[in-house]
Amino acid sequence: MAKSHEIKVARRDVQGQGASRRLRHAGVVPGIVYGGGREPVKVEFNHNEIWLAQFNDWFYSSIIDLNLDGTIHKVLLRDMQRHPYKQLVMHLDFQRVNENEVLHASVPLTFINEDTSPAGKAADVLVTHELKEVAIACLPKDLPESIEVDLGELKAGDIIYLSGLKLPAGVEIPALKLGKNHDDAVVIAKTAAAEEAAAE
Repeated sequence: MAKSHEIKVARRDVQGQGASRRLRHAGVVPGIVYGGGREPVKVEFNHNEIWLAQFNDWFYSSIIDLNLDGTIHKVLLRDMQRHPYKQLVMHLDFQRVNENEVLHASVPLTFINEDTSPAGKAADVLVTHELKEVAIACLPKDLPESIEVDLGELKAGDIIYLSGLKLPAGVEIPALKLGKNHDDAVVIAKTAAAEEAAAE
């Protein structure tokens, strides 16, 4: 199980575009916490803390403990709005999770041992990562920060599919229940000659 991460948050009493602009000028990010069978709560975050957190994979795929006045809300990030060109986070949406309910989330894939694999060592082989993340379903306690893809045995001509991923206990890929057409390629190792032939 991935460890949880705590972020302090305060209740937001003001609302509207003007109020949100004033908050952002004060180094505060407006947001909302919803779901879990409870009323939505308007909140505000410290911008610097959020700005640093967003560079970590866990911010997007882990259960986060929002500390609101000493009460912990277990949540997942569902939406983040960034300024189109300034280094600003504009708004955050978090959804509460119920520890007894299966949740659906996208988690990043972490590729290891590619450089030491037969395909990685071969000068005429191109290894492509077709997917960077995967949609999974699991209980909150089983949510991984990422799923590891070991490429140590990858050879020229090999294809690793979703069905070939080693999933942590309690985690499944819902798309695989929809049939073989949904068993997407995750990694492909092609020789340069095969790549050129496909392009002709």
